[in-house]
Amino acid sequence: PSTDTETHRSLYLAFPSIGGVTHTHSTHAVAFAQARRPIPVLGTTHADTFNGPVPVTEALTPEQCARDYEYNTGQVIVDLLDRDDRRAREVPGALVAHHGPFTWGADATASLEHAIICEAVAEMALHTIALGTVVPPQHVLDRHYTRKHGPDAYYGNPGAA
Repeated sequence: PSTDTETHRSLYLAFPSIGGVTHTHSTHAVAFAQARRPIPVLGTTHADTFNGPVPVTEALTPEQCARDYEYNTGQVIVDLLDRDDRRAREVPGALVAHHGPFTWGADATASLEHAIICEAVAEMALHTIALGTVVPPQHVLDRHYTRKHGPDAYYGNPGAA
């Protein structure tokens, strides 16, 4: 059991595809959460896993913080994704405003992998923004996502057993 059990339960109940949830306070992703800024898609590492920016929730209200805080933390994520299971699969993570990242996947291993990738792309985004943001063309981002996901995925060694 975890203090955040109710947050995790909210995600499991809202999104049938989720079989594992990871929550961290990783430095770079937390910086985006604290700034209430989504992690933008600035390169292929991000686009390989997240089909769009890692979104950030609305800030919890005083009422949400005072009562059922962990449950309400989950609900702001559920609301952010409009209870859309497809969206949860395509963007397997969100930043809770002023808090930090939650990631998820089909199982615990996938959710942890998504947490590691979320932190890596947050760090790269901060460096890229510092140098001057250049957003890749959408067709490049789409190619990097669809080569790993969906019916025509081919990235890696799909024929290996």
